Amino acid sequence: MAKAQSKKAFRVERDPLGEKEIPSEALYGVQTARARENFKISRLRIHPLFYLAYAEIKRAAAEANLETGKLEAKKGRAIVKAADELIAGKWAEQFDLDVFQAGAGTSYNMSLNEVIANRALEIVGSERGHHDEINPNDDVNKSQSTNDTMPTAMRITAVRLLRKACEALDALVEAFEAKGKEFAKVKKSGRTHLHDAVPMTLGDEFAAYAVNVKGAVGRLRTHEASLLEVPLGGTAVGTGTNADPKYAPLAIGNLSKLTGMKLKAAKNKVASQSSLGDFVALSASLRCLCVELQKIANDLRLMNSGPHTALFEIELPAKQPGSSIMPGKVNPAMAEMMNMVCFHIAGLDNAISSCGEAGQLELNVMMPYVAHAVFESLEIMANAAETFDKECVREIKARPERMAHFMERSVGQAALLNEELGFMGAARVAMRAMEEERTIREIAEEEGIPTNKLE
Repeated sequence: MAKAQSKKAFRVERDPLGEKEIPSEALYGVQTARARENFKISRLRIHPLFYLAYAEIKRAAAEANLETGKLEAKKGRAIVKAADELIAGKWAEQFDLDVFQAGAGTSYNMSLNEVIANRALEIVGSERGHHDEINPNDDVNKSQSTNDTMPTAMRITAVRLLRKACEALDALVEAFEAKGKEFAKVKKSGRTHLHDAVPMTLGDEFAAYAVNVKGAVGRLRTHEASLLEVPLGGTAVGTGTNADPKYAPLAIGNLSKLTGMKLKAAKNKVASQSSLGDFVALSASLRCLCVELQKIANDLRLMNSGPHTALFEIELPAKQPGSSIMPGKVNPAMAEMMNMVCFHIAGLDNAISSCGEAGQLELNVMMPYVAHAVFESLEIMANAAETFDKECVREIKARPERMAHFMERSVGQAALLNEELGFMGAARVAMRAMEEERTIREIAEEEGIPTNKLE
């Protein structure tokens, strides 16, 4: 049983900068307290899955240090048990650090180290803050550095969020494919440059949306392989300083079992720890996906425009009143949401790429922000894709009569006479139709031109 905590409001902990009072009820320690006080910048906080990944790393590292004999059994077992509690979701309230903080993520790493150390002390029957028994740096952080554990936690978290996003996007692709089949026989006028083009079907458009999104998701999914290569064991600069030669493969093996992921040691840990290139690449592919989704959302808004003064070829589902003053107005809410999500992700991508080039020598210290931005991009894309799928795409209705009305009046029908009349002959018919505000069919019939090829 743990000893009863002191009734005092504070305990004293020490770090290289000196002593500091820590609230008695806090599991975190002095370095976390400094970070909480120093960085009151925003309301932004890192994704909770990041702390899960970090706790898994601490457990895997402790197990490896036990196996190599570098960590005393009693300490090691207590650290493993404390990490297991974090993995199970306990003590989440102890982690409340601002995204904007000192570079590299030392505050995140030390927060995990301190919480685990203080909880491990309780497990062995001691009191929080008695770090001569179990120390955050010397024991919980043994064989580790922020510089190898932080990018490892980022990679694991990114893979988890990437898988969730791809799952939601796969369902969106299926929704577009289903609409492509549903609308396969719904004829309409194609448009290029926002002007009349040759006839097509609404199904052609939706099938194309499916193909384009599927391609973007496929590119996104390819990044998982590089993210699964982790630099754990590289310690400070990737050379493994202060780590047993057997530690890295043991720790990565343990971590693979804990996460259920096929993690591999980075081919070159110095390279892996000095670059954020894999996250920059992932973000870039997310932005490419956003470009496709932006275009689709814009198309849907355009085809839904009206209802009486524009196209109104499709009906998007009515999800809320569209105006506080104009009765009966309904807006393309879900398409607008998707537009804004994509704008936000594009902005995050700009910041991520700037951070990617801001590293110096053996470390890119911009990891805390990149972690936040990548995780947020993946999470909101997953949520937006799921919402867009279920609340918009699957409920889209076609308006065949409206499309037939436009198609019959489309000057693009003239292109169907090219083989009969040649380009110039068909152009003459088109020009006359426009000048006289009549249909291609009417002009062709009047001139005795066969109309069997006209839609």
